[in-house]
Amino acid sequence: MRIALVHDYLSQDGGAERVLKAFHEIWPEAPIFVLFYDTKKIKDFADADVRQSFISKLPFNKNHYQWYLPWIPLATERYNLHDFDVVLSSTSAFAKGVLTRPNTLHISYCHTPTRYLWTDTHEYLEELKYNRLIKSFIPSLIHRLRMWDQMSVDRVDHFLANSYTVKSRIHKYYRRDAQVIYPPVDVEQYKISPEVGDYFLAGGRIAAYKRFDLIIKVFNRLGWPLKIFGTGPGWWEDLKRGARPNIEFLGRVTDQEKAELMSHARAFIHPQVEDFGITPVEAMAAGRPVIAYPVGGVTETVIHGETGVYFKDQSWESLLDTLLNFNYENWDSVKIREHALKFSVINFKDKIKKFVEDHYEEFRKGLNQCELEIK
Repeated sequence: MRIALVHDYLSQDGGAERVLKAFHEIWPEAPIFVLFYDTKKIKDFADADVRQSFISKLPFNKNHYQWYLPWIPLATERYNLHDFDVVLSSTSAFAKGVLTRPNTLHISYCHTPTRYLWTDTHEYLEELKYNRLIKSFIPSLIHRLRMWDQMSVDRVDHFLANSYTVKSRIHKYYRRDAQVIYPPVDVEQYKISPEVGDYFLAGGRIAAYKRFDLIIKVFNRLGWPLKIFGTGPGWWEDLKRGARPNIEFLGRVTDQEKAELMSHARAFIHPQVEDFGITPVEAMAAGRPVIAYPVGGVTETVIHGETGVYFKDQSWESLLDTLLNFNYENWDSVKIREHALKFSVINFKDKIKKFVEDHYEEFRKGLNQCELEIK
């Protein structure tokens, strides 16, 4: 079985890239097709056969790839996948739109239908930091990309979703069914600590939708110690300016440093809506409870009253009330960690490998049957 891996682009280290890394570890000989690859930011694929599109040869492609959005569908369709029996795409945007031959099986692991085309279009347009003239052309571009995105769905034989939240979006926007296989979390690097520190923890990629502003408003009032890890454009400095001295911004941390932070935190705070949400699972792997807003993937990973608690409204008042009634000592760390282990890398690899092999065997039998009928 000759397999090719397709990913949108390699320029940040996130959950989608962890999925691709797991794919690469299962099938190390499979080439990886991407729009562009920033080798300075991504180190996990140094030994891989990474094949980049013509977008990678254009100026400023790594930091300003949005400039080339009109040409990205064309770049995606130009990947030559004729020599492969199976194409496995990992995508939240364009990779599912590759062209394959009739005798090639295409399985797409969908992290979410493209946010700025479907669920978050209006917010995306409002947050763009372009002048009014440039922004006036963007809605028509998004409209054309949305039509291409809808058309590309028909090129996929089977969809996989990273959560039931995403499964419902795939059904809503693409009118396709999907099987859920939760993404891999490196739970083995997290350990339970016998001692809990005096601080609460939050972190990840700093972006507006992550709602770190709610956390800062609450801890500005409480005066309790809070540590925030992660970086992000623009918002990082805005958040720091509005925070009091009890709030510590750690910036980028290593995996080992994050594991240590998780294991000693009183709780991990997750106020945003995510498609799945890896950091809450990492916190639970360290035996610590999660305080979460119960919308999105976190409803599938955090069990209220057993591995964490929910706050009802996405507001600082609701989060404040939950924290005031939260007792960090009344938790079974072993039970919390046991729950997190179901999201391990090993479980993910076993399920993905079985899905691909079973569906390829079924696909091959169908091709053989067609050939017999033609004869």
